[in-house]
Amino acid sequence: MTGSRSAFTVHPVPSMGAEDVVVSGDGLVLTGTEDGAIWELDPATGSTRLVADTRGRPLGLELLPDGRLLVCDAVRGLLQVDPATGEVEVLVDRVEGEPMRFCNNAAVAVDGTIWFSDSSRHFGVDRWKDDFVQDTCTGRLLRRDPDGTVSVVLDGLRFANGVALAGDESFVCVAECRGRTVVRLWLTGPRAGERDHLVTDLPGYPDNISRGSDGLVWVAVASPTDGLVERLGRAPMVLRRAMTRIPEALQPKPKQTIRVQAYDDAGRLVHDLDLPSPEGGSGYHMVTGVREHDGRVWMGSLHEPAVAVLDRP
Repeated sequence: MTGSRSAFTVHPVPSMGAEDVVVSGDGLVLTGTEDGAIWELDPATGSTRLVADTRGRPLGLELLPDGRLLVCDAVRGLLQVDPATGEVEVLVDRVEGEPMRFCNNAAVAVDGTIWFSDSSRHFGVDRWKDDFVQDTCTGRLLRRDPDGTVSVVLDGLRFANGVALAGDESFVCVAECRGRTVVRLWLTGPRAGERDHLVTDLPGYPDNISRGSDGLVWVAVASPTDGLVERLGRAPMVLRRAMTRIPEALQPKPKQTIRVQAYDDAGRLVHDLDLPSPEGGSGYHMVTGVREHDGRVWMGSLHEPAVAVLDRP
């Protein structure tokens, strides 16, 4: 299904890089930007309020059962933010005695268990392209139990990114950005402990994922599949490392696109919202966060000072 720009609205926020988006119970939209700020947007008026400053780089956002905000901060780790006071508490910044390098996205279970991703053990958010091109396979899916215990659930992932739970919490899934897949780990039932895929061979590189109010798993497709990047993935590591050392202007650039997809719990594609590319190659692009809420699809972008919303067809 191809989306129409007639129902696409961009809402500016005061800072660059509104990477993810979440919608509160009262319809306010929250996002984090590259300066460490967490912003609250009122879609009805367009006004914004500074909620907190993480002093890091907030990426994935989730609502906690007690009304606080869970923040995956790529620099500081897994954080908890009180929207009323702006108080920031570090929940996890080390795993197995080693500092986290790239906390990225999360999902929260009914009992308060937090499933979250660490994209790389070698590179931080400022060098995400290095890990992406070198394909280090050091991404992890982690779990924080309600008592604070942290464990590694899956390791060796190809740039672990978005995280979502099944509607009945029978499985947890994590996007492998570099692998163009969504990996699934069964948590209950006869297949508990087994790993397979919810989706393979995505049409591009998945970023954040989330479960919508419609019960579907929504996937942000940040960029279409790049032939050069795919060929590099089959090249010797020495060549991949050399590619990341060439000047930024000469490195492969993502095609400007706006695309999100939605899958059911059996991995069947339900929605493919692929909006026309902006004229002249400019305008809102590179959707890295997606959140369906009451029939509207909210989007964030690592490279935009704004969030956007599409009224779902």
